[in-house]
Amino acid sequence: MSELINGVKDIIKIGEDVFVPLLTEEQIQARIKELAAEISRDYKGKVPVFIGVLNGSFIFMSDLIKSVELDCEIDFFKLSSYGDAKISSGKVTMLKELNCDVTDRDIIIVEDIVDSGLSVKYIEDLFSESKPKSMKLVTLLTKPNSVKYDVKIDYIGFNIPSKFVIGYGLDYAQKYRNLRSIYVLDDDKGI
Repeated sequence: MSELINGVKDIIKIGEDVFVPLLTEEQIQARIKELAAEISRDYKGKVPVFIGVLNGSFIFMSDLIKSVELDCEIDFFKLSSYGDAKISSGKVTMLKELNCDVTDRDIIIVEDIVDSGLSVKYIEDLFSESKPKSMKLVTLLTKPNSVKYDVKIDYIGFNIPSKFVIGYGLDYAQKYRNLRSIYVLDDDKGI
């Protein structure tokens, strides 16, 4: 169905949708190391709690934590705003709550992608009620032309076009998270 070019599939077909490479595994890993170094400098002498937003952030968070040179804690919570669709439903639902208390703690929210900003706005409102000492957000990807809410993103891996992407934790109907690179929906097919 597709060929490997420098270890990366040239296309991925899902039904009528065609996805092409956007970011290679090497590009992703290099940027994660840069983000980890920046976070390590900013939090020197502190013990932040990294809070991953499931399911999409788990691969990014794993690689980020391995590269951060800090004592830290981790926890996860789960939101849904997409379901199995390629476009956000416009409604955020909490599916799994945190297990830790973040009151008076330095917390770093780890997202896979910021699209409209709806989930980030929900997260900001949710955690501000818990009164953390500080709260920052790191995201692997953001779509600056799609953001509709006034949200602050402190650490950004890559700015990408406003197109649907899969791979490296990002899914299409809960599949394709295990791809090592990130693929974008081709201009000529799908959305």
